[in-house]
Amino acid sequence: MPDPQSVKALIKAGKQLRDACEELEFASPVTHVYNPLEYAWKAHELFLEEHGASPKKVIFMGMNPGPFGMAQTSVPFGEIEAVRDWIGINTKVNKPKNEHTKRPIDGFDCTRSEVSGRRLWGLFKERFGTARKFFKNHYVLNYCPLAFMEETGRNRTPDKLPASEIAPLTEICDAHLRKVIEILEPEWFIGVGGYAEDCVKRVMKDDESLKIGRILHPSPASPAANKDWAGTATRQMVELGIWKTRS
Repeated sequence: MPDPQSVKALIKAGKQLRDACEELEFASPVTHVYNPLEYAWKAHELFLEEHGASPKKVIFMGMNPGPFGMAQTSVPFGEIEAVRDWIGINTKVNKPKNEHTKRPIDGFDCTRSEVSGRRLWGLFKERFGTARKFFKNHYVLNYCPLAFMEETGRNRTPDKLPASEIAPLTEICDAHLRKVIEILEPEWFIGVGGYAEDCVKRVMKDDESLKIGRILHPSPASPAANKDWAGTATRQMVELGIWKTRS
């Protein structure tokens, strides 16, 4: 059973992150900003309630929501099938305040698949079997909860924002990351990709107690990820000494 106090603390931190991000403003070329913690809060809250036990041995962290993953389900790397059928969350999702016609939010009715999420959760399912076994010692989050889109519907990642916009966003997300680490007390923090790894290194630069590593990001935009991503990520986890080689 999840520890009630850690779950309560995670929910409080999630609401603070949600509300603080709602106050931010972004200029062109960004025309639409999705905050799934706002329009899909119920799904995110269920994720925290079901899997926010403390402590965790390993936390995996990505950058920000993908259009067919967390943007739809409010669960990090939240590919529909994985969230619904493996993690066990399926609830009503509302519409964002300013919906892009080319990036509709259909929640759990979305028929598109988020490749990064399918690969990540697929690896965890293959290795651990059940979500309960995985979440006993592992957790997953995204550094930034916001998805940014241009007029064409093109995704714009947080690292491409101007300094005047990234500074207040970084302050908010750093504070949330520190809080999650404080609540879940991980031994290891694994960046899913270099951006996430750099974020946690910056936030924890004065604390050497946390071990930090990285695995290859599962995005299909990465040629390396399209060649046995699961095998590569598993080898990286084994080399870090976190997972054991299977006999």
